[in-house]
Amino acid sequence: MTADLNPERALIVDLAGPDLSPAEGRWLRDHPVGGVCLFSRNLTTPERTARLVADIRGALGRDVLVALDQEGGAVLRRLDVPQPPTPQGLGVLDDEAAAYEAGQVAARGLLELGINWNYAPSVDVNVDPLNPVIGERSFGADPARVAALGVAWARGSEDAGVLSAVKHFPGHGDTRVDSHLALPVVAKSRAALEAAEWVPFHAAVRAGLGSVMTAHILYPALDADRPATLSPALLNGVLRQEWGYDGVVVTDAMDMKAVADLYPDGQGAGLALAAGADAVLVCGHGDAGLHDVHARALHAALRDGTVSGARVAEAVARLERGLARFPGTPRPYPADRRATDQQLVDGWAARMLTWHGGPVRLDPAGPVLLLAPARPAVGGPYGDALSGEALAGALRETFPRLVYVASDDVGAARRALEAHPNAPVLLATTERWGVPDGARTLAEALAFRPTPALHVALWSPDAVDHVPLPAVVTHGFRGANLRALAAALRG
Repeated sequence: MTADLNPERALIVDLAGPDLSPAEGRWLRDHPVGGVCLFSRNLTTPERTARLVADIRGALGRDVLVALDQEGGAVLRRLDVPQPPTPQGLGVLDDEAAAYEAGQVAARGLLELGINWNYAPSVDVNVDPLNPVIGERSFGADPARVAALGVAWARGSEDAGVLSAVKHFPGHGDTRVDSHLALPVVAKSRAALEAAEWVPFHAAVRAGLGSVMTAHILYPALDADRPATLSPALLNGVLRQEWGYDGVVVTDAMDMKAVADLYPDGQGAGLALAAGADAVLVCGHGDAGLHDVHARALHAALRDGTVSGARVAEAVARLERGLARFPGTPRPYPADRRATDQQLVDGWAARMLTWHGGPVRLDPAGPVLLLAPARPAVGGPYGDALSGEALAGALRETFPRLVYVASDDVGAARRALEAHPNAPVLLATTERWGVPDGARTLAEALAFRPTPALHVALWSPDAVDHVPLPAVVTHGFRGANLRALAAALRG
């Protein structure tokens, strides 16, 4: 077997921490993987992360693709640079130029560190607002708008030097099951998929974008047996043969339960490669044992004929072409460019604020009562959420007399309302999944209060329908969103 036919060249693995440990370095020297995917746990200071990226390439003895998820909004790994907004917010702006610039902003913060592959943007059409895994990661519910904005975002990234990955083909927008936890099934006809979910992906293929990430979802109308990641009918049939796509196809993480539970011991790795994937992503918090399982499974699949040597060579060639287009040479991110990008991000955050029931203005010298969850639950792909204390701290820069009480404790919140009868009230919802009963109860009490009360929806705009108060939707909870919120409340 030649080096080029080593199936491990199609493997993308993750690491445990912010430095390449000696054991990880030895593992990479022994396993010529095609790349590494980083997470928040791997990113610290820019200098340390840049050294980690250089050490990865040094251990492998060659340039490789180093990836992460820098989508914008809630799914961000690097936080110390201008942060691209939520795709949902960009959908509200409906501005292709802004989407293009957002992709550039994301890329500049990555290439500075030598990271040359971004698993973004999500071009899933947000068909079902109760979808537990997409939501604000989508540019919206209109397939044409998602296509236009998603392609613009990806072009911005690639023009700035970072390979994009439109995801999750053939579409994750109409599920109520998180594929991190179980296998979703989308029982739609091909015609229905062509009219909605497939529109952005087809546009991405026509635009010649560099990579596509698969979905661990079963589409019985196309393949009754295998999820898309493992489906020759979808990857080779639709994407390659019908649409003529010749870019990189990367799987979603193979340790997600939608695949791992049905195809244990790495069985899915060879099937994905045989189906038409070029890169098999395995993420398990840097678990070298899990990486070993998938590496052995790929070798076994090559030996038993599940995947051919020609298919491995084709996959490696596509990864090499992607690397040639997007080499990992770090590119400086000058202070003036960073300042300009931050101005762009702040401007978008102000423009995407959406009012329901009229603007509410607050006196910056007066008291304000903030009721917000102490610490919302985080799951799926989300790395963090907005705590009540963090929201209070951001707003106190404009409203120094703000008093914060956790809305999780309805009794304490009611006592705070009694103790501050003349203070306007901000009732914040920061949960990703629905509105807690306590927030609904407090909203009903606030409806009869003579002082102003405003619902501040910082994550899901759908929360507005469940809280009977005037509302403002920020379409994100990062720093730019909070500054825009404070400025608007001040008037």
